[in-house]
Amino acid sequence: MGRVYIEDIGAHQEREVTICGWLYNKRSSGKVRFLMIRDGTGVIQGVMSKSDVDEETFSLHEQLTQESSIIVTGKVRADDRAPGGYELIINGIELVHLAESYPITPKEHGTGFLMDHRHLWLRSSRQNAVLRVRSTVVKAIRDFFDDRGFILMDAPIFTPSACEGTSTLFETDYFEGKKAYLSQSGQLYAEAGAMAFGKVYTFGPTFRAEKSKTRRHLTEFWMVEPEVAYADLNDIMDLAEEMVEHIVGRVLETRGNELKVLERDTSKLEGIKRPFPRISYSQALEMRKEKEVHVQWGEDFGGEEETVISEMHDLPVMIHRYPGQCKAFYMKADPEDQRLALCVDMIAPEGYGEIVGGSQREDHLETLRKRVAEHDLPEESFRWYIDLRRYGSVPHSGYGLGVERTVAWMCGIPHVREAIPFPRTLYRLYP
Repeated sequence: MGRVYIEDIGAHQEREVTICGWLYNKRSSGKVRFLMIRDGTGVIQGVMSKSDVDEETFSLHEQLTQESSIIVTGKVRADDRAPGGYELIINGIELVHLAESYPITPKEHGTGFLMDHRHLWLRSSRQNAVLRVRSTVVKAIRDFFDDRGFILMDAPIFTPSACEGTSTLFETDYFEGKKAYLSQSGQLYAEAGAMAFGKVYTFGPTFRAEKSKTRRHLTEFWMVEPEVAYADLNDIMDLAEEMVEHIVGRVLETRGNELKVLERDTSKLEGIKRPFPRISYSQALEMRKEKEVHVQWGEDFGGEEETVISEMHDLPVMIHRYPGQCKAFYMKADPEDQRLALCVDMIAPEGYGEIVGGSQREDHLETLRKRVAEHDLPEESFRWYIDLRRYGSVPHSGYGLGVERTVAWMCGIPHVREAIPFPRTLYRLYP
């Protein structure tokens, strides 16, 4: 008899095992008691008959409260009617800790209450399923780049300057009166890495001080950012769609049970196959006009405009060549139309908005210095970044994919706050 995890229970049929977990739920029927036990890897039904255990063990059922921690022993038996196809015929229970009255009950709770109890809400089957999908998404991303020879580079979280604009920076006091900022992106550092290793990716938390209250925004989120030397815009559009197809495939392959718990329509994910539609900014403007959503040329697209485009396609849509005036300073201008930037946004289907943003980077020294000045950025803070154009500059490109938006889309959940263990939003800094 040894400890096993519920996710592996099928390999122990007709054997006596021990499960270390928590009481998820319970009920009784005559001389039979039922306990739903979870151990973090799954849930199994335990069946306890009065004739199989002593009186003390049988009466313990009445004392146990939701989320009490218990060690249960018994024989594994196949049963098609049981959750997961197996149940445990209990012959012993050890009470580790009797939980106090659990605040999250089967009744309806408001979002604010659940977020205040996020540390406990994580135990629910729905939240468990979402975060298991997230774990798979993260691993699929790492495997995708590792298997293709990319080098992982860890970018700093404290930075001396802005990457995409000073208005969305979290500022903090550093040493000797200096100011530092929480990173908006690892991209600039990834560019240095690409010049050293050819192809790299950064993967970590990023911070945006946008005062946004939409369902798509967090102030702290995770982003993967590959950067490739000698790559142009088309190269990284190819890479981005290959990566997204890979992630979706991995989730479908390994997280079917979780998607079922979430009641996700997997047919919409099964159709995510390359190539994805590619349309220019100008084409996207015309499509919006047809839907009576009007944007002036030169303006970036917001959530409403992205939703309109996404609802017209079953696949992610890649919108490229936005006007340079609404994009970041480091994006290279289109040589065929200097008003446009060689950039791309990938819009997820079903109204989930932008999940990828990327571009070909400006690789010409004087042009980059001019762009830094035009955006009122301090050249001294970007001296190291500008140096990359002095010593062996080459065409290079990259993009960033937001993990939480990607997870929200995969899971079919309405808000990104459920796609990260402890969300940080405009009004949420607890727990």
